[in-house]
Amino acid sequence: MAAELKIIQVKSTIGVRHQDVATLNGLGLRGVGSSVVVQNTPSFRGAVKKVLYLLKVEEHG
Repeated sequence: MAAELKIIQVKSTIGVRHQDVATLNGLGLRGVGSSVVVQNTPSFRGAVKKVLYLLKVEEHG
């Protein structure tokens, strides 16, 4: 089983590109302080890498 990543949004999307807001929505993040646990797969890692400047990422489990 692949490890999981806990992703926490730590910065606001005000002034952020629309593509980056869409990426956050696709990850399931709703706003500052929201968090989600996702599988550590290449597709999720790629999405996280695009918006890493807005996030805090921790290994989970």
